[in-house]
Amino acid sequence: MQNIQSIADGIFYVGASDRRLAKFENLFPIPRGVSYNSYVIVDDKTALMDTADASVGGQFLENVAAALAGRGLDYLVIDHMEPDHAAMVEAVLLRWPGARLVCNAKTVPMLRMYFPGNDAAIASALVVKEGDSLSLGRHTLSFVMAPMVHWPEVMMSFESATGTLFSADAFGTFGALDGAIFADEVAFPTRWLDDARRYYANIVGKYGVQVQGVLKKAAGLPIRTIAPLHGPIWRQDLEWFIGKYDLWSRCEPEEKAVTVLYGSMYGNTASAANALAARIAAQGVKVAVHDLSCVDNSEAVAECWRAAVIVLAAPTYNGGIYLPAGELLDDLKALGLHDRVFALVENGSWAPMSGKLMAAKIGELKNCTVLDQKVTVRGRLTAAQDAELDACALAVAAAL
Repeated sequence: MQNIQSIADGIFYVGASDRRLAKFENLFPIPRGVSYNSYVIVDDKTALMDTADASVGGQFLENVAAALAGRGLDYLVIDHMEPDHAAMVEAVLLRWPGARLVCNAKTVPMLRMYFPGNDAAIASALVVKEGDSLSLGRHTLSFVMAPMVHWPEVMMSFESATGTLFSADAFGTFGALDGAIFADEVAFPTRWLDDARRYYANIVGKYGVQVQGVLKKAAGLPIRTIAPLHGPIWRQDLEWFIGKYDLWSRCEPEEKAVTVLYGSMYGNTASAANALAARIAAQGVKVAVHDLSCVDNSEAVAECWRAAVIVLAAPTYNGGIYLPAGELLDDLKALGLHDRVFALVENGSWAPMSGKLMAAKIGELKNCTVLDQKVTVRGRLTAAQDAELDACALAVAAAL
């Protein structure tokens, strides 16, 4: 059964959702699934804006056919070549052999990599560059290059008649669509924002400079609708979500808040982390506490994007950092987190080393500082350390 919806005059949503996939990119847990968004423009000429993942291929093709309503397909616009959006390119060309590919120069070699049997279609592609336009009739597409947001070939397409920006992976989020496809229909700030932040920080976060460049370009466009490749479509409150992207891409803390992230083997480091969290909260500070052995690393990364101060607590393990905490710090370096304040809690029954080693890794992050008020636990926190905990809590509150 076809499942299409109109998002603007002459523009139809033809994507589909996958609730069976356990991990996005086989890395990031997606308990609420994911959507693969695609769009058809119907005018004097017809255009398909990207395809979909093979897992929803049958539904996707049925939706495209329904939107075309018996007409042929004139153009297949490829904004992003990642297989969760381009897997069905060959299937589309087989079903609508008259369709002409529209892409930029960096996309062409990727098309040859993924679809080596389609030389003729690739050779006849309409290769566009920044500022080029394509008239479909009443609708006109212009193209905005967005390299490294988050692949080198990425571009966005702006449809001027309806003010629709087809934004590729930018402004996307984890989560399957539950019938409603617009952000204003799904209580986005309470139900979707955490997944949007986690998607940004882990998928796009490393490329904040490039995202800032694209946001500057977008500021010059009369955008009325943002149609991303994952998650809800934006037709209201665009400034609010663009503001979130502006914060995230500058790696500016979203909230003046503290996140306490701890790893603990037998509960003693957890006890110290919770005791410190209580003292920080007593200062009137918003605090969240997470066990690094229980939350996925992608969630911990997103917390580091959200909060201004990060309390990291970990025991010494084989003379090093307890693995979940060490892996988090490695990820933060790879993703380019910067401009944060850290407070440390270390544990070591006979040779506490984790604090020194965590501080060294934090030192590799740009403009990140470690508070002097470290808490050192030897096996188990004692009442004699109340002053040590209070000093650390006061320093954390002052850092905000």
